[in-house]
Formats: sequence, structure tokens, C-alpha cells
Amino acid sequence: MAQSERLIRNARTVLCMDDAKTELSGVDLRLRDGVIAEIGQGLTTNGTVIEAGNCVVTPGLVNTHHHLYQTLTRAVPGGQDALLFGWLKTLYPIWARFGPEEMFVSAQVGLAELALSGCTLTSDHLYLYPNGARLDDTIAAAAEVGLRFHPTRGAMSIGESAGGLPPDSLVEREAAILEDCIRVIDGFHDPRPGAMVRVGVAPCSPFSVSRDLMRDAALLARDKGVMLHTHLAENDEDIAYSLAQFGCRPGQYAEDLGWTGDDVWHAHCVKLDSQEIDLFARTRTGVAHCPCSNCRLGSGIAPVRAMRDAGVKVGLGVDGSASNDMANLVAEARQAMLLQRVTRGADAMSAREALWIATRGGAEVLGRDDCGQIAVGKRADLALWDVTGVESAGSWDPAALLLAGPQRVHGLIVEGREVVRAGQVVSFDLEAAIGRQTRLARRLAETV
Repeated sequence: MAQSERLIRNARTVLCMDDAKTELSGVDLRLRDGVIAEIGQGLTTNGTVIEAGNCVVTPGLVNTHHHLYQTLTRAVPGGQDALLFGWLKTLYPIWARFGPEEMFVSAQVGLAELALSGCTLTSDHLYLYPNGARLDDTIAAAAEVGLRFHPTRGAMSIGESAGGLPPDSLVEREAAILEDCIRVIDGFHDPRPGAMVRVGVAPCSPFSVSRDLMRDAALLARDKGVMLHTHLAENDEDIAYSLAQFGCRPGQYAEDLGWTGDDVWHAHCVKLDSQEIDLFARTRTGVAHCPCSNCRLGSGIAPVRAMRDAGVKVGLGVDGSASNDMANLVAEARQAMLLQRVTRGADAMSAREALWIATRGGAEVLGRDDCGQIAVGKRADLALWDVTGVESAGSWDPAALLLAGPQRVHGLIVEGREVVRAGQVVSFDLEAAIGRQTRLARRLAETV
């Protein structure tokens, strides 16, 4: 659908995140029909003008791992100080009370929170479907907010009675899982450049589904031409479970079942060893690095420097709002930089490299060569950061946003359309959505 033209005028600094690592000053960007049509100086337009003289312009940030439904269960007392498995056992009974409304509203609010942190493209891993909830609920929410969306049809099939972690009420029959994967792919997946929705297949984790489902999911995804996603090697408990149940480390488990390749990305990977890192590099398997969640749950620090040096594709993920407990992607990028420095030294990761991981890196992990960089012909997904505020005061390098820069975006454009203007979401009524979510959260808390 044709759109009116938009011009970003006189941007103070533009960080292109292209192969040449181009940085421009005082330039204009013409946006037309969802793409960047022209970059230059003195451009004119009959369309809308956005003044950017105070702004650093970056590609929109890319979030490669989230559980949007968890926005309704932040800071639950019983899970605040628990390790991963105990945290899950605390929250599963609460999530079992969700339905379509909870899924829709939590996604709305979670997506808006991401947008305010500069995110234009996000994946989501929804792996439980209680009380009639469907992936369709979150897809509808993303359409209202206006973010580019990669929902994944997650699943759990092994409940407590069969030796799994989740309660039996939250697991599904494996045949039904595969049938619904086909339904949502056929109904929503768009493989074309510029797609606003792409669907992935995502069994939850090795401790909540069978080997057969992992293998069948990979076969289905490749038959349909969609990507694969799951959790892997998140913490020491995860490694111990894999060794005890499968007789091998998670990397070997993934490879044996067809879960490596350019069409696969795994969340966390905190405990990958050197052989697994080499495997991921060789097979072009992606990693969603979730530094704040890994800190929050005490899982450890992922070896991102070693991964990057080996050639592994790495993007950032905020993870679920119940394990973070927020979804600020620019803060996630800063945390990623700081954690590599604390383990490897102050020169282990620069602010610019961390921002590259948050933009271009995430786009590569999600298989989007049309996003994640600023260049003519790429999608018009842009974040504008006002660097005249107190966070940047005294900074000698406005482009070093992750060292001294705003945590909230000034403007956000997705597919050429404004989602955030002057620091406020303008694509839908966020205040009403927050009120609705507050009522739902209160109702859930009363049942615990």
C-alpha cells in the first residue's frame, strides 16, 4: 500500500550499521513506501518533515527473544529470588489462568515498552495456550502497535506426570501442536521482503518437549520455509538435565535433532563450551543473548566475545518480562557491553559494537537482510535519539549512545510510519492498555 513521503531532516549523526560502518552528519533521509529512498543533504519533500538536528539516528533495534505474555507477571514475590526451574514452578500456575485477553493486552503493553526503547522488530516465543489463547492474539496486538513482528508458535508437551517441568494443564498433544503450527504459518507467515509478520516454530525447551517433537518441528519448519527457535544451555541446571536425560551436552542434542543451521536461533546459550561455539559458527546457527535476564536469574554471563570472534551470529533479547523484569532494549545493549568488559577487560566490547549487535546483529539472527541498517533500499525502520538531554550532557561523542545517551527513544519509525513521536507512543492508546493490564494483573494476583 502506497504511503505518503516522510523526510527526516538534518540528522545530527546517522549510524548506518552497514558493512563499511558508515557514520554521517547533517544529512536528510527520504522515506517512501516503507523504504529508505534517498540519503543526502538539502533534500525537499511535500510530505511530513521530522526535524532531527538534535538527534542521533540509528536503525531500529531488533529484539530476538521475548515472552510478551509475561508482561502481566512482573516482580511476582515467589519468583523474585528463585533460580530458573524454581522460578518456572512458581509462575506456571499463574500463567495457567491466562486466556486470549491476557495474551492480547500483555503483548500490547510489552510491544509499546519495546518501542519506547528503540525497537522496531521483535520476535516473541509464546509456548503456552491456556483457556483458548492462540498465537493470533499476539499477532493482533502487534498490528495495533505497529512493530514488525516475528511470533513463534512455541509448545510444551511433557508435563509433570511424564517427568517434565510444566504442570499437565499447560501441555498439549504433539499432533495438535504440529497442526496448529501449520495453521498459523499458512495464515500469517509472509516470506516477502518488507514483511511485517513472519512466523517461526519454537518448542519451548529440551525439558518440556520430546525428542520426537523437536525432530518433527524441524522437519515441518524446513518444509514450510520458516525459522526454528528454542531455549538452549541457559544455566548449569540446563546442562545437568541434558547430560542426565540425553547423555550429551545441549549443542550435541541440538545437532542430532536437526537444530543447527542458518534457519535456527537459540536463546541464552550461556553455558556453550568451545566446541559448541565452533559448531554454531560452522553451521551459522544464531544466538539470542539475554544479558539482563541471565543476571536476574543468576544464570551466568554468556561468552559473547568468544562467539563473535568465532563468527557466531549474535543478537540481543530482553527475554520475558517476568525474568528481566523490563523490556528496555537499549539498556540490554549497554548491559551486554558491560558484562563482556567485566569478564574480559575494558576493551572487550565497544559501545558501537554492542549497538551493532542490537541492530544489524539481531536482523541477521532473524534472517532479515532488509532490516538492521540504514541504506537506500532498506526498510524504513529508524530510531531517533535526542542527545540534548541530561543523559548526554558533557558527552564528547554523541554516537556513543550506550556510554552516555538516552534510555528512551525520541522518535520511532517502522515501515515508514511513526510509532513514537516526541517520546510518546502515537500508534494506539497506550494509557488505556496499561489500565486494562493493571486490572488484569490485579485480578490474577487475587487468585493466587
